[in-house]
Amino acid sequence: MSDITNKTTSRRDFLKDTGRIAAASTFMAAAAPRMYAGQSNTIKVALIGCGGRGTGAADNALSVKQGPIQLVAMGDVFENRLNSSYENLNKMHADKMNVPRSRRFIGFDAYKKAMDCLSPGDVAIFATPPAFRWVHFTYAIKKGLNVFMEKPVTVDGPTSRRMFELGKQATEKNLKVGVGLMSRHSRALQELAKRIHDGEIGDIILQRAYRMHGPIGFFSSLPKPPGISDLMYQIQRFHSFIWASGGNFSDFNIHLIDHQCWMKNDWPVKAQALGGRHYRQSPDGVTYVDQNFDTYSVEYTYEDGATFLLNGRCILGCKDIYASYAHGSKGMAVVSKSGDCGMPSSIHEGQKPLRSNLVWESRVRPDERSPYQNEWNDLVDAIRNDVPYNETERGVKASLVTSLGRMAAHTGQEVTYEEILNSDHEMAPGLDTLTENSRAPLVADAEGRYPVPQPGIIKQREY
Repeated sequence: MSDITNKTTSRRDFLKDTGRIAAASTFMAAAAPRMYAGQSNTIKVALIGCGGRGTGAADNALSVKQGPIQLVAMGDVFENRLNSSYENLNKMHADKMNVPRSRRFIGFDAYKKAMDCLSPGDVAIFATPPAFRWVHFTYAIKKGLNVFMEKPVTVDGPTSRRMFELGKQATEKNLKVGVGLMSRHSRALQELAKRIHDGEIGDIILQRAYRMHGPIGFFSSLPKPPGISDLMYQIQRFHSFIWASGGNFSDFNIHLIDHQCWMKNDWPVKAQALGGRHYRQSPDGVTYVDQNFDTYSVEYTYEDGATFLLNGRCILGCKDIYASYAHGSKGMAVVSKSGDCGMPSSIHEGQKPLRSNLVWESRVRPDERSPYQNEWNDLVDAIRNDVPYNETERGVKASLVTSLGRMAAHTGQEVTYEEILNSDHEMAPGLDTLTENSRAPLVADAEGRYPVPQPGIIKQREY
């Protein structure tokens, strides 16, 4: 294959015309010899952030059936993650993998090198810790690239304001942007949202959501071992550090928060919350040094006074609950029966989710049962048909409302949406200039411990 970076004509111009065969043929003839006739409508993809979620997103991208698509570049700061991701994707999609070693990039500038392998209108996947979203999104907009970014997309007020502005810039350039809040692409939840918005359960008065299970991911961390810098340790174990991910609260709970706000068709205006660090030692007695609470309970309030209660817990041996419910003046709904958006969704008479009072239950076609695949199908449809598609604003609002609840718990104060949006506490400024030798956003004390939230003591910021 020729060097894929040498095509100067806008990919978007080709993709939006693929349905017009005669016009596309004429255009191809006029454009030759700058392009390959066989690749005129191939969407090229670059994966930035090659962990489990990034690999999953790339798998969904390469599973899209709406025309040819190829993965052509990968980037990460950890070589072992990139290598593992490449091997797994190559097993599943060998015919759509075009990522020679020269296009597998390692380091803090890998995102630029990977996106430099794309043409305008191609797609960059962002699946690094969310602190880096605004950095990568800025470069993608400069390059004229469509984007799929994983959730959350911000962790504090200053970066939220920045991302709102970047979203506007993307719209002005007609870029398509997907955000990995896949509940919005669940066909069951789409039908439920329509029914709720049409008044089938009346006015929503109360919402409940629960994510309570044992520790997963990088929820807790022991003191940094030798042989790795503070910076790389914090990026590697991003769930443990608020600056990198919003901590386990943001990463674990954002889907429930997002889809409940969707059902309400509104965003909360304030939150009060509580939480605590209960079991903070490993089985052999070493103290964990992450910033997370083991339990969270948040009371969100909407402008009309309706209440949304969110409960989160990461403790072994307790009752596991992972579901969400909406209670209205005329009935109630099971939003997610299990997990972030587990089917079936249902509507019931009264306030108990019983089979005996079932009014409606979702039915979804087998080929649309995966919201992860649906969100990619929807994004690629928008790219190929050149229709407006930008989920940035909603993704930022969901991330900000999630951070609102987290901040209320960590400070012990009632916090409003406007207060966190306009906060001046950027947890990790200057990430666009980061190198492997940079100082970490968090500095450990002599015993390897990082600062933790102290509700009622530190009130204006989280640590």
